[in-house]
Amino acid sequence: MVKKLENLKWKPMWVSHLGCIKGCLDYLEIDISDAWLFGATGHAFIINIAKKEVCPSGPTAWHTEKMFELGKNIGYEIDGVFSHKQKPDFVPTRKKAWELVKKSIDKGIPCYGWELGVPEFYVVNGYDDVGYYYSGALADPTKMPLPWEKLADTKIGVIEMYSVKSGKPADDIFTIKQAFEFVLEHAKSPEKWIFPNYRAGLDGFDIWIKTLEQGDANEHGMAYNTEVWHECRYFAVEFLKQAKERLDKKYGPMLDEAITHYDLVARNLKRVEELYPFHTRKPGYTKDKIRIKKAVEALKAARNAEESGLKSLAKIVNAL
Repeated sequence: MVKKLENLKWKPMWVSHLGCIKGCLDYLEIDISDAWLFGATGHAFIINIAKKEVCPSGPTAWHTEKMFELGKNIGYEIDGVFSHKQKPDFVPTRKKAWELVKKSIDKGIPCYGWELGVPEFYVVNGYDDVGYYYSGALADPTKMPLPWEKLADTKIGVIEMYSVKSGKPADDIFTIKQAFEFVLEHAKSPEKWIFPNYRAGLDGFDIWIKTLEQGDANEHGMAYNTEVWHECRYFAVEFLKQAKERLDKKYGPMLDEAITHYDLVARNLKRVEELYPFHTRKPGYTKDKIRIKKAVEALKAARNAEESGLKSLAKIVNAL
C-alpha cells in the first residue's frame, strides 16, 4: 500500500534544490516568494564553475549546508542525512534516509532528496513497502517506487535526504545581511564551501570564459550552467527589488545600485542562454567561433557587472 502526500510536488526550476524546497513550502502553505527563497539563501548571487569543460556538475557540486541555516531566517527548517559511498557510514545512512522519509510522511512532513532519478534533487511525496515515490526533473512513474536499498546506487554515490518543517522567520535586516555575508564569502572560493576542482565568484566567471574561448566547453554543461546561473541572477534582481520594498527608504539608493549591476549580469547571461539554449542546442555549438565570440563578450560584460554587484552588496552589509 502506498502512503502518499497528495498535491506534494516540486516546482520546476533549473536550481532543482530550490525547486524541491519551494514545492515543500507550498505543500506546507508557507508563503515565501521564489525570489525571496533564492535571495535569502544566497543562491541567487552565487556561481560555481568546474575548472574543466564547464562541467554540468558545477551548479550542484558545492557544500550547500549554509543554505539550510539561512533558510531558517525565512521560516522553514531542514533536517536530514548525508553520506557518500566512500564513507564508512554509507550503508547505515541509506537506512536512516528510509526511516526519515517514512516517519516524516506519516506525520505529513514533506521530504526531498538527491538523485532518485537523474543527478538532480527530487521531492519525495510517498513510499510503500519497496521504496520511494517522487516528483522532479524527468521523473518516470514506470520506474517507481525506487527501492530504498538502491538509493545512491549510482556513479556519483551521494545520499542526501531531508525533511522540511515550518519555523519562525527572522527580521528582514538580519535575513538580508546574513545572506549577503555568505555570498561575499562564497565568492572567494573558500575550501569550506567549494570543492578543489571548482571556483566561485569572479574566478568562476574567468574559468567559464577561458574554457569557452579555448573551445573546451562541454555542450550539455555549457547550456545547463547558463540556464542555472541566468535563473539565479534573474531572481537576484527580483530579491533586491523586494528587499527595497521591505527595508527603510534610506537603503533605497544602495539597493538601486545593486539592482542595476545584477540586472546587467542577468541580461548578459540571457544573451548567452540564447546562444546556448538547453533544449534546442545542436552539436557543434561550443566549437562555433562566431557563437563563442558573442558568448564571450556577454560573459565578460556579466563578469564586470558581477564585480560591481559584489561591491554593492558589501556596501549594503556595512550599512545594515
